[in-house]
Amino acid sequence: MIKINLDLMLLKRNMSVTELAEKVGITQANISILKNNKAKAIRFSTLEKICQVLNCQPGDIIEYIENY
Repeated sequence: MIKINLDLMLLKRNMSVTELAEKVGITQANISILKNNKAKAIRFSTLEKICQVLNCQPGDIIEYIENY
């Protein structure tokens, strides 16, 4: 299973979903879908922008959990 740890990164950066959505240029609903692990896919361009805004690496956000 692939897990998105966006909520953890938002906490570490003291940033709200609203602020991230504005800075990335996508809707709050789409950020919430990612944050709640409901997304089926993510564009590399979106992942890149999220990493730029949060000053992190993709591996800080995306985690593989074996035998979930």
